[in-house]
Amino acid sequence: MAQAPQISRADASAPIRPVKLEKPEIDIERRPDGTMLIRSRFPLDDYPPRITDRLVHWARETPDRTFMAARDANGEWRNISYAQALQYAKCIGQALLARDLSAEKPVAILSGNDLEHAMLALGCLYVGIPYAPISPAYSLVSSDFGKLRYILDLLTPGMVFACDGQQYSKAIEAIVPKETELVFTRNPIAGRKSIDFDHLAATIPTDAVEDAHDKVGPDTIAKFLFTSGSTGMPKGVINTQRMWCSNQIMVRSALQYLQDEPPTILDWAPWHHTAGGNHDVGLVLYNGGTFYIDEGKPLPGAIDHTVRNLKDVACTWYFNVPKGYEALLPFFRSDEQLRRNFFSRLKVLWYAGAAIAQHVYDAYQELAVQTSGERVLFLTGLGSTETAPFAMSRMWESSFGVNMGLPARGSTLKLVPVDGKLEARFKGPHITPGYWRQPDLTAKAFDEEGFYKIGDALKFEDENNPLQGLLFDGRIAEDFKLGTGTWVSVGPLRAAFISHFAPYVRDVVIGGADRDYIGVIVVPDVESLRAFAPDLPKTAAAADVLGHQGVKDKFKDLLTNFAKSSTGSSNRVMRAMLLAEPPSLDVGEITDKGSINQRAVLSHRKEMVAEMYSDPPSVRVITIDKKA
Repeated sequence: MAQAPQISRADASAPIRPVKLEKPEIDIERRPDGTMLIRSRFPLDDYPPRITDRLVHWARETPDRTFMAARDANGEWRNISYAQALQYAKCIGQALLARDLSAEKPVAILSGNDLEHAMLALGCLYVGIPYAPISPAYSLVSSDFGKLRYILDLLTPGMVFACDGQQYSKAIEAIVPKETELVFTRNPIAGRKSIDFDHLAATIPTDAVEDAHDKVGPDTIAKFLFTSGSTGMPKGVINTQRMWCSNQIMVRSALQYLQDEPPTILDWAPWHHTAGGNHDVGLVLYNGGTFYIDEGKPLPGAIDHTVRNLKDVACTWYFNVPKGYEALLPFFRSDEQLRRNFFSRLKVLWYAGAAIAQHVYDAYQELAVQTSGERVLFLTGLGSTETAPFAMSRMWESSFGVNMGLPARGSTLKLVPVDGKLEARFKGPHITPGYWRQPDLTAKAFDEEGFYKIGDALKFEDENNPLQGLLFDGRIAEDFKLGTGTWVSVGPLRAAFISHFAPYVRDVVIGGADRDYIGVIVVPDVESLRAFAPDLPKTAAAADVLGHQGVKDKFKDLLTNFAKSSTGSSNRVMRAMLLAEPPSLDVGEITDKGSINQRAVLSHRKEMVAEMYSDPPSVRVITIDKKA
């Protein structure tokens, strides 16, 4: 129970599609106090001083190749070549230089992934003016704009961009000072100082642009990326050119096929996150590939856009979160054309954010074998906004969905014994110098040897064979003790719970600190649960579905079976409550990328927690026999 379920060997007789990947070799330094330093034996290859050097390279070598594409208002693909992207960078760069912008007055981007966002970012990068992509949820979902206000106060931007002025008008009018220049793609806000994006991009570059580009170096701030705020207000992570460039050569060394074949990807991951904005965009830019912007999302209704796009784009590398892969399964099963296109050129499936569930893994391998006669590698890794994000990765098939692999070239992993676990810390050129204008938080984030404390725990899959890799062993800050003194490892238990309850659970909050047993607050997948309430109309409210006896009976059966596989009180869940309303972004219960903030939920739902542990329990509490 302390780890996610093992991945079965479905279709094990079928060969794995051959992919050129790095075979790791490591050195381990063991210290008397139990601390270990783990690093690759391979040196980190040279990398350029700035990421835009790769744009210049590909614009020269493959000027007509599509760098990035997105669907226009008519649903047709609009393409920007490498030569065009470079020209955008120079024109926009000139316009930015004329406005005296800097790290003290950066460019803030409020809206999500689109071509204008990408070209504005390239302009910033080319002339060394930092930019800060900010979660659109802080402008469009939040009711009080609290996080947006905090971020803009910290940044003091000299320019603010949003794709649609009217769409972002409420947030802008409430937060952005009148004197700050605004840039819109469409629908400017009347009475506000603004410029049209096309006008900005039509600026004629001068020699000043190349002079500015020459001055951009490894220590130049490329962007500010904000953490999700799962432990408070978002922190502004400084991302330097060195971080981004060194991280991409790490990726290129691990995914060695990138050296021979430019990647083609379709991707929805938001650019205000390090995974989408650094890893995925960087993967394409560094290696001269093509990036198709996916306007879809792994959510009901929005997933249809992804399906349409996957019919057009045959990816060589594909990323999604586990729930995204699960949401796509019905479409792959029912549409042979979609399935054939998807697997036609695919080298690697990549996942992050959670362990891949066994039934999802098995389904994709079955589909891959059915379609191509080969299995496809599901790979993953571990990192954070502060690590750019690629810090370690698994370049081989594993029996464990939570196997994070081994440190990348140039990334030194330090494992420190803490409360019976091994806390992970990292050091290397890909690590942030700190948090913008927050020296106190920066100091707390690093240890006495300069290692960044990522907050995750790891353990060897096989202590006698370190090359098998390291398993994710939970978040140090999330773990707690029961009233009996027994430690509960939240991360592995959460992964195991979600896997066991799939597809009926979207997420779960583990409770029980200072209690006699574990209780959980479940974020259910309401739509999948309607099948157990057949007498209710399809439009029945979530609360009515979750309160239906058939649904509660289903959860009780699953909870009972889950308890039977437990090894003791540290992983036996005795009670559960189903959350009818979604977790709140405004109070920090959920981050903008959709992950649960354990502490925030338990803090803001104290009455619900008290009800869960009430004796006798209310009708809303699902319980199992203590002997189960």
